Amino acid sequence: MATCDLASGSPRITLRPAVATRVLAAAAGFYRNWKNRRAFNCLGEMTDAQLADIGLTRADLSFAALPFGADPTQRLGAIAAERMRCGLGVPARTC
Repeated sequence: MATCDLASGSPRITLRPAVATRVLAAAAGFYRNWKNRRAFNCLGEMTDAQLADIGLTRADLSFAALPFGADPTQRLGAIAAERMRCGLGVPARTC
């Protein structure tokens, strides 16, 4: 028996856990995106004053709207963080 004979059998053994890990990671990512999408949809039901309290505007919500597979909360977080970093805060409401 040569070394090549033993080496050819080992990748099949290590492939199964790697595939299972990828499948579980994909399922966890889908679930996380689904939860974040639900939270994003709840933001659309808030009033402008409530959005201003958390550092967002209604325009930010429309800007962050992404296709279903993407996570809009990451973009909203970046918008709010940039606003806080620059010290801009939320633009004043005009009534």
